[in-house]
Amino acid sequence: MGFKKATKAQAKLRAAIFGPSGAGKTYTSMRVGKGLAGDGRMGVIDSERMTASKYSDRFDFDVLELDDTSVNGYIDAIQMAADEGFAVLIIDSLSHAWQQLLDEIDKLAKAKYRGNTWSAWSEGTPLQRKLIDAILRFPGHIIATMRSKTEWQTTNENGKSRPVRVGLAPEQGKGVEYEFDLLIEISTEHIANVIKDRTGKFQDKLIDKPGEDFGRELAKWLDDGVPAAKPPLKSGDVEDAASIMTKASKAIAKAKNAQDIEKLATGIKRRLAEGALTQDQAGVLHDQLQLQEQLMAEATQQETVDAA
Repeated sequence: MGFKKATKAQAKLRAAIFGPSGAGKTYTSMRVGKGLAGDGRMGVIDSERMTASKYSDRFDFDVLELDDTSVNGYIDAIQMAADEGFAVLIIDSLSHAWQQLLDEIDKLAKAKYRGNTWSAWSEGTPLQRKLIDAILRFPGHIIATMRSKTEWQTTNENGKSRPVRVGLAPEQGKGVEYEFDLLIEISTEHIANVIKDRTGKFQDKLIDKPGEDFGRELAKWLDDGVPAAKPPLKSGDVEDAASIMTKASKAIAKAKNAQDIEKLATGIKRRLAEGALTQDQAGVLHDQLQLQEQLMAEATQQETVDAA
């Protein structure tokens, strides 16, 4: 332990965009994500009832329609995206996880804590922390949209009053803004107000319809610096590593073709690079892949013989 010269390391973006209905959160995320991704792939976790897919004629991306909007559902989806190797992941919307968690807290309070929601949060807070950790550990860039509470205000233009819909705080856990590098509030006029910006380049700026150029500028700043050190496997991650091994082994046993094998091999490689698996653990999984390939080849050969 000791002080050392500070250096800027390359990093992956953690951005949040929040605003009222009609502000253009999904579309803005797509545009910024496209600029961030460059030649990389973009994935979308969609809990907004196929909203993202409406833009499939304008952007190239893969989508996961998320039915399980519990915290664990989001965590599993983020891990799937990591295994797929997306350069940019858009989570649209993170607010559903919070809404489901609030429902879960209410049920826990009634079932176990005699209606005391304060006590029930002793189980809810660790779940929320797990979700944040999954976002922070994702190996690519993340843009998360969040709904905001909405109210109507009256403005006066040219002597005439008209109602205006404005967004308030994002619908997520208190203090969630601290977890993001970039926090953007977007209005129904599609003007982005950069509330928080760790790059220092866009703080407090108003950006009209931020898009691909904005994403490219962010990517340039994030790529500038020394390569980021890979975090070592921590003692607290042992259970997670064991869970990864179990899930991977089951997936390998279900592999049916070369595409399945290749996809699993890519996932193992990525998990090793993240530090979520040790070299020995990855080696065990690769041995299982080779064995499954052999079993598949033997099964194919037997089918050929039987057909003859």
